Order: sequence, then structure tokens, then C-alpha cells
Amino acid sequence: MTLPQDIAKLQSEMNAAVREHWKAFLFEGILLVVLGLAAMIVPPLAGLAITIFLGWMFLISGVAGLAMTFWARQMPGFWWSLISAALAIGAGIILLAKPAQGVLTLTIVIGAYFLAEGVATIMYALEHRRELSERWSWMAFSGVLDILISAMIITGLPGSAEWAIGLLVGINLLFGGASLIGMALAARKS
Repeated sequence: MTLPQDIAKLQSEMNAAVREHWKAFLFEGILLVVLGLAAMIVPPLAGLAITIFLGWMFLISGVAGLAMTFWARQMPGFWWSLISAALAIGAGIILLAKPAQGVLTLTIVIGAYFLAEGVATIMYALEHRRELSERWSWMAFSGVLDILISAMIITGLPGSAEWAIGLLVGINLLFGGASLIGMALAARKS
């Protein structure tokens, strides 16, 4: 078994592919940065766009799931699959029919997620503080920040629905784009 050699070969092929297509990565990175900044500048519009996008995704996946369920109706779990497809269609219709209320609901879900993620991260850091040496404190700090973000979102409801989703997605797009730009520029030099 030559696993380390296979990994080295794969890494070499990936590096060559990134070097060959660095302009595409640069373009994508710039596009993500622009979209991220736009989402951060106008977070209510970005939140609404994300809600509508998710509504369409639920609706399309639900219709596809419904078609597949009836196509394979002899398979075990027919009723569970039917319920799952119906829920996806229902969620899509609701998000598309009332996107403003959908933004509020998604904001509540995001606030709850940050709270749960923060608690889990802190507990993980505390449980592994011996193995992680001084790095555990950074992980615990990250968990505390997650809880603070959650508190800002939840205590600010319903007003936080106007900015939370758009701002958080914007920040994510900005950092994702910046990392792609950095990768592309590094690949160009090598």
C-alpha cells in the first residue's frame, strides 16, 4: 500500500491545477468579495434574497423528492419519503409566499445555532484543555463569541432579522473571496 505516495501525487496534481487556473480562482474571489460587501452594505436585501433562494431550493427538492417517491413507491419507507417531500414543498411555498416572515424564522434558527455551537465549542475546549495545551483557550474564546453573537441576534428580535442573515452571509462571502484571491495570487507567483 502506497498511501503516502498517493497523497503526495494528489497534492502535486492539485497544486498544478490551481497554478494552471489561478485566474479563475482570482475572478471567483473578487466576485465573492463584491457580493459579500454588497450583502454587508444592504443586509435586509441580502437576507430577503437568501430566504427566496432557500424557498426555491426547498420547493424544487420537494417536487423532485415527491416524483422520486412515487416513481419508487414499492421501496420501503414510502410514507416517510412522502412526508419528507411534502414538508420540503410546504417549507418552500411558505418561504416564497411570505419571505419577510421567512427571514425572521431563519434569523431565530441562526441565533439558536450560534448558541448551541458556542456551548458545544466551549465544552469541547474544556474537555480537551490538556491535549490542546494553550490552544484550548482560543477555542473557548470562539465559543464565547458564538454565544455573544447569539445573544445579539436573539435579544434584538425582530429587528435583528433585518441585518443578521445578510451581514453574516456577507462576512462569510468576504472572507471566502479573500482566501480565494490569496490562493490565486500565491499560485500565480509559484
